[in-house]
Amino acid sequence: DLLSRHFFSIDELKFAKYEDLSAIEGIGEKVAESIVNFFKNPDIIGMLEKLQKYGVKLYGEKQDVSKDLPLAGKTFVLTGALQSMTRIAASDIIVELGGKTSSSVSKNTDYVVAGEEPGSKLDKARKLNVTILNEEEFLNLISAYKQI
Repeated sequence: DLLSRHFFSIDELKFAKYEDLSAIEGIGEKVAESIVNFFKNPDIIGMLEKLQKYGVKLYGEKQDVSKDLPLAGKTFVLTGALQSMTRIAASDIIVELGGKTSSSVSKNTDYVVAGEEPGSKLDKARKLNVTILNEEEFLNLISAYKQI
């Protein structure tokens, strides 16, 4: 499910860069490395090519993320422990409302949601002047659009 939110075909996933994969909330460095290595395996590539040759569709429909959704185009980074929900649940809500999540803070990050004991992501957000939301502010933001 995590990968299907970001990649809509096997080819997109096959050519994904390690940095793109590891930036997805819920995909760690080891999983990202495993995916990249998986698609470097000639046996896997051969099998995928045979499946496509025989008519197996290896793509999904690109999700139409409406520009009208309240968080469309916004990137969130979650850090620290949230009391009201898991980070995966928070990520699901963000995606449902049109946003996306990343596991690392960058100049492209719009919001950092800081739970308890947030760590270095909070420091980086401050250095980059990224908007920081505490859990209550995040809940207020999403509850305006979704009952939680």
